[in-house]
Amino acid sequence: MLTRLGIRDVVLIDRLDLEVASGLSVLTGETGAGKSILLDALGLALGARADSSLIRHGAGPAIVTAEFELPDGHPAWALLREQGIDAEDGQILLRRTLGMDGRGRASVNDQSVSVGFLRNLGAALVEIQGQFDQHALMDPGNHRAILDQFGGLLDSVGGVRAAYRLWQAARDSRQSAEAALERARTQEEYLRHVVAELQKLAPEPGEESELADRRARLQNRAKLLSTLQSALNDLAGENGAEMRLLAASRTLSRAPGQDPAIDAIITALERASNELAEATDGLESLMRADGWSEGELERIEDRLFSLRAAARKHQVTAEALPGLAEKLSADLAALDAGEGRLKALQEEERLTRAAYLEAATALTSYRQEAAGRLAAAVTAELVPLKLDKARITVEVAPQPEGAWGPEGRDKVGFLIATNPGATPGPLAKVASGGELSRFLLALKVVLAGTSPVPTLVFDEVDSGIGGAVAAAVGERLKRLGDHLQVLVITHSPQVAALGAHHWRVQKRQASPDARVTTSIDLLPLDARREEIARMLSGADITNEARAAADRLLG
Repeated sequence: MLTRLGIRDVVLIDRLDLEVASGLSVLTGETGAGKSILLDALGLALGARADSSLIRHGAGPAIVTAEFELPDGHPAWALLREQGIDAEDGQILLRRTLGMDGRGRASVNDQSVSVGFLRNLGAALVEIQGQFDQHALMDPGNHRAILDQFGGLLDSVGGVRAAYRLWQAARDSRQSAEAALERARTQEEYLRHVVAELQKLAPEPGEESELADRRARLQNRAKLLSTLQSALNDLAGENGAEMRLLAASRTLSRAPGQDPAIDAIITALERASNELAEATDGLESLMRADGWSEGELERIEDRLFSLRAAARKHQVTAEALPGLAEKLSADLAALDAGEGRLKALQEEERLTRAAYLEAATALTSYRQEAAGRLAAAVTAELVPLKLDKARITVEVAPQPEGAWGPEGRDKVGFLIATNPGATPGPLAKVASGGELSRFLLALKVVLAGTSPVPTLVFDEVDSGIGGAVAAAVGERLKRLGDHLQVLVITHSPQVAALGAHHWRVQKRQASPDARVTTSIDLLPLDARREEIARMLSGADITNEARAAADRLLG
């Protein structure tokens, strides 16, 4: 609940620190005393639109702080956690600063936040209802959640949400499978051709780099073999050293006479021929080494060409060809098996839709039962509020499938008719300002036990009424105060007398030349008596008015 409101330099308020208690607090004062300034200031702290006209004339920036204490589990804590704001002490401090240039700052627990976040947080903390305000209860978009809260249906709604998520997931899977199958069907002939082509090519992971390395080695080997072959030709060719040695030895063997020197030369030539034969064998051995075959380099280059041509054709790298072949083969297999898988997905979607519909239908039934109880409870509250001829209808209307959602298939609306025989219509369009305030008050009283908003502010909810009706309004505000913190700006003495706390708003002027300021005082019992007597009789307070005030105060 709201525990403290601090206001600095807002319109007629120069400095105000208001400690706010639980229960029903009433604020009274003469017209123009500045009661609406309090609402403007509180609204500023809660994220309302800023206007530099709120700044007190001749003063510095306007500053408003609002401090709250909340129980564990309140929705506001989740908002703070999402924003990364620390609130370990159980308190929330909202601060809004507004400069003359219209610019300002917003913070929560001294951490800067956007005004949008401040507004969302403020909506979870305080609800302000003016006679002509757009109230949360008047927004049809809130009616379903309000009915679910009243009926204790949040667990059922959670089950419907879970069923909806499963249904939507199954539907998405089915739609994806259908789209994939349709795409595959349009490309089936091409797909089969490409798969057959890649299967024939049979690319292997890492094959291109291995082939490129092997080709480089073979290209170097080819250069070496060319050198070895030239050397072999020089040794063993037709005009090579081997034939010349043999020819020289034959020529010398036919030389006349038995010259020992010639024999020695022939012996040397034989040795040279033996060495030459050994060199030739060595060259031939080198040429046969490394598994060399004459067509291997050509085969490797042909394979590389095929791999790279296929990669260019399919706009991938050669290294990606095995993955492409695997993917396209899977697509083809999916096409072949697609009908069966699609049927399975269609059956899953049918089952999850049926489960959702069963849960949503049960929720519709629960809502319709809760709607009857809510309408009866509100109608009972309308009688003492002098709206006994009015009736409220809580309409639960199942919608076509296109409008189904995670909260079910129902459209919920609060409709009223203020006269017998009239067709019920939306709250904001049917009721007058005074009637609407009483309708909303009756709704609030009935919903008080389920409202997550801890603080309610009513601005002249009793406008235009008096006597027994005003007393009935006051009784209901007091009952609201048993569950929630309620602040009421009122001109009704009947309402004011029922407050647990009574604040008087008034203008003050220290001297004729001084500026007028607004102050707020918490009234003790005697002062309350005088204030209520003033509200009954006007400026001239009579003993009769004081006696009437005593009766109201009980």
